[in-house]
Amino acid sequence: MDTLKVRDAKDVEEVVRAAIASEQPLEIIGHGSKRGIGHAMATNAVLDVSALSAVTAYEPNELIITLQAGAPLADVLALIDAKNQQFAFEPINTAPLLGTPATGTIGGMIAAGLAGPRRIRAGGARDHLLGAHAVSGFGDSFKTGGKVVKNVTGYDLCKLLAGSWGTLSVMTEVTLKVMPKPEAERTLLLRGLDDATANKAMTAALGSPFDVSAAAHLPKSAFRAGTEGLDDIAGQGEGKAEALTVLRLEGITASAAHRAGSLRDLLAPFGTATLIEDVASAALWTAIRDVLPFAASGALGAWPVWRIVCPPASGAALGTQLARETGGELIYDWGGGLIWAALPPKPDAHAPAVRARANAVGGHATLIRAGEDVRREVDVFHPQAPGIAALSERVRASFDPKTILNRGRLTRSAG
Repeated sequence: MDTLKVRDAKDVEEVVRAAIASEQPLEIIGHGSKRGIGHAMATNAVLDVSALSAVTAYEPNELIITLQAGAPLADVLALIDAKNQQFAFEPINTAPLLGTPATGTIGGMIAAGLAGPRRIRAGGARDHLLGAHAVSGFGDSFKTGGKVVKNVTGYDLCKLLAGSWGTLSVMTEVTLKVMPKPEAERTLLLRGLDDATANKAMTAALGSPFDVSAAAHLPKSAFRAGTEGLDDIAGQGEGKAEALTVLRLEGITASAAHRAGSLRDLLAPFGTATLIEDVASAALWTAIRDVLPFAASGALGAWPVWRIVCPPASGAALGTQLARETGGELIYDWGGGLIWAALPPKPDAHAPAVRARANAVGGHATLIRAGEDVRREVDVFHPQAPGIAALSERVRASFDPKTILNRGRLTRSAG
């Protein structure tokens, strides 16, 4: 397989135009940390943008950063952390789940659009993407959005790039909003709740005036999966694991402490909540964000993993039914609106059951981890209704009429 390593946007244009002329589709990668998500692509050429790794501009006082698409995510997070800033949508580190090196890039972060626990409060990656430079499937460079938080620049095309998995364009540079890190965080822990009761507790917390920034539920089985250190983080001794419902509050220290106390009183009907703070709290939410109970190195590492998004009020019922039907293990995030499901190995990864349960509540499901043989036979991304599918195809074709970019990654029928 030919790997074409580009040095700048002009190189990207030339590679894409050559691919169009030869009708040779291109696989777009940074460091390839997420290549295992999606369908295998039938291509003999790889467009490698990892050399586009510069931080073009960082203005902490303006809360914006401009980066080339191949900039390593870990390095960027360290850079903004040094200024006590963060990406508020908490981008997921997929490396533990997929069993790959932690080499994700900024472009991959935007193309995947996978947000963490604070998604319910801060929005997703697309909500923090202010502008982008990219090369379309016509081989032409274009710019969308701007470099300020508020701008009027015509169609907000950069929002389309988030979550497009590289099928619309090759991003070369992006501008993102950053936010100050909270001074303190407090997490309340409720133990021993079943899924339905936990769903009610999370709903009550998120509906309260106490500005909860994250709400998740880990059934008892999440601890049986053998996640290293998670028991200690959650304050559960060996052999004493219980289901854990966790609620995070952030802000200045006095405010976070006061709100935690008020929320504890509100949740008293569900049990007596305990409290963890700052470092311990952050470690727990990192484990939830990165789905560490289902890590590739753990006891469930050989199981397919689904990411199911649904109305939060429907989460517990959907998850309980799916676990009963498949024997799978679950983690609930986003107050019940996001379900991570590790299901026992099966040639179809239990796709019919997952799709049926998601469709019944108006949700959708993505097969995040599975072997290539499974991904050849199962729709990785949720099948769209005919009208939406037609609209999506019109949008894609307006960017890449010859399907040069990441052909076949989103659908088995493409290419």
